Amino acid sequence: MAINRRLQTDADFAEAKERQLAVRVFKDDHMIDSGGVILRFDNQTVVIQSGVGDLAYHPRPDCEFFELKKR
Repeated sequence: MAINRRLQTDADFAEAKERQLAVRVFKDDHMIDSGGVILRFDNQTVVIQSGVGDLAYHPRPDCEFFELKKR
């Protein structure tokens, strides 16, 4: 079973990026991305890679980001 932890601060995003943990992204209460890892982030955008050529750019203020940890 997985544990979801919300990413809110720059430190949260940096830790998820460093540990290459899977991330779920929600927008308007709908999951729009799942299973990718954070490549880079700033105050406006979070870039997530799900595959070799699969990059997604998510607006940080409009989305909720959750780190997916396995128990």
